[in-house]
Amino acid sequence: MTAGKFSLPFVFLLLLSLVAFAQQKTKAQLQKEKQQNLEKIKEVEKILNETSDKKKNSIGELNALNLRIRIQENLIQSIKSEVSLLDKDIADNNGFIAALEDDLKKLKGEYAAMLFAAQKANNSATRLTFLFSAESFDQLIMRLRYMRQYSERRQIQVEAILQVQTELATQVKQIETKRAEKNELLNQEISANNNLVNLKAKQNNLVKVLEKQEKTLKKDLEDTRKALAVLDKRINEIIREEMERAARETKGAANAASIALSSSFAENKSKFPWPASGFVSQRFGKQNHPVIKGIVIQNDGINIQTKENEKVKSIFEGEVRSIMHYQIIGYAVIIGHGEYFTVYSGLKEVYVKKGQKVNTNQEIGHVLSNADGISELRFQLRKNTTALDPQQWLRN
Repeated sequence: MTAGKFSLPFVFLLLLSLVAFAQQKTKAQLQKEKQQNLEKIKEVEKILNETSDKKKNSIGELNALNLRIRIQENLIQSIKSEVSLLDKDIADNNGFIAALEDDLKKLKGEYAAMLFAAQKANNSATRLTFLFSAESFDQLIMRLRYMRQYSERRQIQVEAILQVQTELATQVKQIETKRAEKNELLNQEISANNNLVNLKAKQNNLVKVLEKQEKTLKKDLEDTRKALAVLDKRINEIIREEMERAARETKGAANAASIALSSSFAENKSKFPWPASGFVSQRFGKQNHPVIKGIVIQNDGINIQTKENEKVKSIFEGEVRSIMHYQIIGYAVIIGHGEYFTVYSGLKEVYVKKGQKVNTNQEIGHVLSNADGISELRFQLRKNTTALDPQQWLRN
């Protein structure tokens, strides 16, 4: 292999390094995703345990278990993606090792040929004959230069062999590390799959138990519907009163401040913090009951199932317009943000007063846990009386 050709493996090395760097970023993303899933599992497990400790076989337990299964499936997919990435890395390493072994074989062959040629011309007489048989002084100088370059070329060839051998050893070590990582991930995947099987068995048993309690579930659902209807009616009345008041204040500093607050609220769409930690146990709009067939639930907000006594925070600055209390639901707080309103219901205790100014992330109360041990915040977001999907406004 000549000195000019020798640069090619290093170009290949550079390209491989760039590819490896890009893959490492992807690997880092997958590992971050896996860690996030593991953290979510811990949070949901805490909610699931709290709920089931208060009462076995409840809708809250089923909601938490359904989410727990989805996160477990996401975790398994993250592990599979990481295994696939390692498989590709290992295949690339194998290809590179094969190329290096081929280079090494050629380099050694060329070096052996050089040694053989050098041995033939090793004695002084032969070298002197070669030099002094030159037909001119210029040819003598050229032959001296050739002999020096030939010696340097042999040294370069030795260095090339050593460099390829070093790189080959590095690649072999890397592939062994990646195989060990893959084996560890495969063990994690087996464990995660076993957990998923157990979770789905538990889910199936829980659904069967709840189906036998259909009569009780229907009564609880009807009681909740009646209480929410009273709450929604009062919310609409309060908002209409606010709209009428705003209409009377068409001029002046109060109206300008309200317009500015409304504009600022709208600009923060999809950026608002969540009012409580946990997970969405019931989405916005119409959806089927998780157990009772044929029952459709209409939700003008979202339900966030959370931990016992979880603090509830205002998602944006505004003013407390009303505080109410209802059986089953607990306290409800309405905060005005210009022409936008946020409603936080399902509170056990409230920390604010009507007319009080609040800031973003200010604690306004903590969540009520019902008789079934379910701690759930009902959160609504409205533009005047029009209900909006809160998940489109909160941070993803």
